[in-house]
Amino acid sequence: CLLKAVTTAEGKTHFESDCLDKESRDQLGAIFEEEAVLRITPKAFMEGTMDPIPEPTES
Repeated sequence: CLLKAVTTAEGKTHFESDCLDKESRDQLGAIFEEEAVLRITPKAFMEGTMDPIPEPTES
């Protein structure tokens, strides 16, 4: 799915996603219900590249 932030004419911002199929859309919804991790990486956006983020490990 491609996730983007959209601002309405009223100034409210929300997420919209374009998914290839219903299964992908449902999986994205389930991920947001369980856990959403938001990171700020301005340098990556400025350079257009980003190093891979390692998967969390169980402790």
